[in-house]
Amino acid sequence: MSTKNIMIVGVGGQGSLLASKMLGHVLLAAGYDVKVSEVHGMSQRGGSVVTYVRYGEKVHSPIIDLGEADFIVSFEMMEAARYLPYLRMDGQIVTNTQQIDPMPVLTGAAEYPEDLTGKLKATGVKVDAMDCLALAEEAGSAKAVNLVLLGRLSKYFDLPEEAWMKSLEAIVPAKFVEMNKKAFALGRDYTEK
Repeated sequence: MSTKNIMIVGVGGQGSLLASKMLGHVLLAAGYDVKVSEVHGMSQRGGSVVTYVRYGEKVHSPIIDLGEADFIVSFEMMEAARYLPYLRMDGQIVTNTQQIDPMPVLTGAAEYPEDLTGKLKATGVKVDAMDCLALAEEAGSAKAVNLVLLGRLSKYFDLPEEAWMKSLEAIVPAKFVEMNKKAFALGRDYTEK
């Protein structure tokens, strides 16, 4: 099989690193060669965080170039738009509709773009967008956005749900497992109302 590329993008503190760790774990357990590379940027100050997850029969490099991502998993709308050039022509965006104002918006130097979901769809790419924050809060914690997104992403993979659950149990601290399983299920089973 050819190498598949997933970019996980977000803002520091949103749990994207745990998401990439769990994704790498489930793919490794499925028998793939997996490379995970983290690019932190100004993550501690609410800046952009990007993680590359590449998997296949044999993966030689952890880096994803422009136009190579099969999936962009985005924790925040503007990050999905920012990394759009990395998506393949037939790629898929899985995104949280949450908006986190970057510093230029907070200081009044810029405005947050309106209707980013519509603008992304207008480019012709496939966009699976949902309010992951609301679903995470329904599961029990706003911090579970990462598992809501992974639950959604899992629908695009031919891996049994039990495989995802085994990785979740291996990666997530025991006291948070049940809440995170609920968040995963809410993301996986979400349907637009």
